[in-house]
Amino acid sequence: MLNLERLRTLDALARHGSVSGAAEGLHITTSAVSQQMSKLEREVGQQLLAKNGRGVRLTDAGRLLAEHAARILSQVELAQSDLEAQRGQVAGELRLSAFPTAARGLFPAALADLRAEHPALRLRSCELEPEQGVAGVVRGDLDLAVVLDWYNKPMPLPDGLVKAPILDDPADVAMPVDHRFAGRDEVDLAEFAEDEWITWGQGEFCHEWLMFTLRSKGIEPIVGHRAAETHTQLGLVAAGLGVCVVPLLGRNPMPPGVVTVPLKQRVRRHVYVIWRADADRRPSIRAAVKALRAAGERVGAKRSAGSAGACR
Repeated sequence: MLNLERLRTLDALARHGSVSGAAEGLHITTSAVSQQMSKLEREVGQQLLAKNGRGVRLTDAGRLLAEHAARILSQVELAQSDLEAQRGQVAGELRLSAFPTAARGLFPAALADLRAEHPALRLRSCELEPEQGVAGVVRGDLDLAVVLDWYNKPMPLPDGLVKAPILDDPADVAMPVDHRFAGRDEVDLAEFAEDEWITWGQGEFCHEWLMFTLRSKGIEPIVGHRAAETHTQLGLVAAGLGVCVVPLLGRNPMPPGVVTVPLKQRVRRHVYVIWRADADRRPSIRAAVKALRAAGERVGAKRSAGSAGACR
């Protein structure tokens, strides 16, 4: 009889590609991974792992069993989802991630509401960039991830995932108060051809979007500084070191010395939450999606209640 937890360990090894990666994904030690695999090899009577330099690789038998393990674990997830749906209880553990501005702008309200309404639900959250969140949900390390794409650059999602919109997040250009466009009602990105940009880290989805968008307007961006966090970018703007695109979500409080001006192009990020299709019926998933969408509606209501100048 195959042991489910050992199959889960084999599945993690196949997905992560290393013992350390599997251990991190399962939140156990590397020695525990090795012990589970040794027991599984004894159970099946075949070698599942072989040495590969300083690491390990799956043997042919290991890959074959890993494929079965992935299907078995998916069916177990579906069974658990159906049982939870039948009970109708929001309980157990829920693991969530969000990109930094969503973690700051959505998680406090949404997770507090979930804890108050469903005290039997254990919440575990972390900050991850969108690509990492998608990978975590696909691997099964996360139940939900809040991710984003841009109005002109969608993010492809793997098969087997479900998504729900949370909000459309409008973006302005942030600039020092003495910038030549600081008194304008709106601006065009093409007008910043001579400005230094403060952008996200190299390779990050939002950085790639900004480079793609500026170049599509015939501008070769002058990148002066990079920072993952919106507030770090705004601090650099306040010091007069450049301009940046700043979405509404997570921007407040604005530092002194910074003005935001809306863009003519109505630049927006699409913020949404994703989860695995085989977990679709879990009441805890549905409760979390509801709470996140409610938090997104509150963010949108704040934007509608004020003018663009209110962000200055």
